[in-house]
Amino acid sequence: MNISKLLGLPELGSVHGKEVDHLILLVHYLMIALFIGWAGYFFYCLIRFRKGRNTKADHQGVTSHASNYLEGAVAVIEIILLVGFAVPLWAKVVDDFPKPEENPLNVRVTAKQFNWMARYPGTNNVFGKQDIALVTTANPLGLYQKDDKFKAQDPDGADDISVESSEMAVPVDRPVVTAIGSLDVIHSFKVLPLRITQDAIPGIRIPIHFKATKTNTYLINCAQLCGNGHSAMKGYLRVLPEDQFNAWLQGKASSSAASFE
Repeated sequence: MNISKLLGLPELGSVHGKEVDHLILLVHYLMIALFIGWAGYFFYCLIRFRKGRNTKADHQGVTSHASNYLEGAVAVIEIILLVGFAVPLWAKVVDDFPKPEENPLNVRVTAKQFNWMARYPGTNNVFGKQDIALVTTANPLGLYQKDDKFKAQDPDGADDISVESSEMAVPVDRPVVTAIGSLDVIHSFKVLPLRITQDAIPGIRIPIHFKATKTNTYLINCAQLCGNGHSAMKGYLRVLPEDQFNAWLQGKASSSAASFE
């Protein structure tokens, strides 16, 4: 069964997304059952306790405990959904990060009004240092550069690659660890086909991980109202074959290197 089509969701493009869709489907089943059940009970009450049948009010009220049993059953089902499905899914999708031997790609994504900036660690796979005291219009990420007051360039940052055009790319079928942050207000990094959403909070870098399964270009939405330009805060995430991703990254590297000269 194609759960994505059944629920009217965008195409699925990540490994963990299938389990997310499955949980959403189970919750929908519960909501449908509750809707049918309580709607039926509502109409039963309208008929059972209509004025024509009950001309005189009964101040004793309902003595049956059927509703208590039903509420208890609903609570048990919700506990099963939480403990049996939601918590294990959280442990796998959120807490179980890729191991070093899986060769995950590390990316830092920083939001600001009103665009997304991506940063890759370069060939040494180590990000250069950053300092909030260095943040300027020309240096929005606070990178250590030659002309800053520190008068020194961090060697680890010399080969880092910055992309400030609300565009980023990742290789298909390779784990990706993305650290999400913000320069100004709270934003939210959301890519629907990958089933990932993470608030971008100033002063905090929050890591998430995923593995894309299809080559495509996906829209990055800001899922948090972040100012007058919120509706225009969109970006693009390109999922590419490994060789095309390396070529894309190399092309970005040449333009990024100019900021260190």
